[in-house]
Amino acid sequence: MTAPSEIRTRLNALATALRHFHSALLDVAKSEHEFREGRIDGPFALYSLVMNHPGFQWLRPLSGLMATLDEVTDSKADLTERNVQDVTQTLNMLMQGDEAQFADFRSGYARASSDAKVAATETRWREALAAAQPGGHMGAGPGSLEA
Repeated sequence: MTAPSEIRTRLNALATALRHFHSALLDVAKSEHEFREGRIDGPFALYSLVMNHPGFQWLRPLSGLMATLDEVTDSKADLTERNVQDVTQTLNMLMQGDEAQFADFRSGYARASSDAKVAATETRWREALAAAQPGGHMGAGPGSLEA
C-alpha cells in the first residue's frame, strides 16, 4: 500500500502536468479563435473568451477535472489509491470514452493533438499518471490510458 503523502505527491505532479497540457490546448484554441476572428487583446480578453465564448467551451471538462483534482490534493484528508483510480477513470472517460458529454472535448483535442507542445505535454501527464498508479505503472486493461 502506498503512503497517503506519496499519493498526494504523485497526484500533485499529475495536476501540474495536466495544467501544462491544458495550457497547450488553450494556446491552440486561442490560435484557432484568432485565425477566425482576429487578435485577442490581452489576458483579460482571453479570460473572458475562455469563460464565455463557445469556441473555448470544449476545454471545460478538463478544466473541471483539474479543479476537482486540486480540491482533492488540497484537502487535509488522507489520500488513497481510490483517489488515483478516480482520476484515472475520469481521464479515461474524457480522453477515450464514448460519453456524449465529452464529445466536444475529444473533437477539440483531436484538432490540437498534432501540435508539438500538446503532444509533449500529453506525454508528461501520461507519465505522471502512470507514476501515480500502484507500483508506479499503469495497468494495460481495455480502454486504459497507456501511451
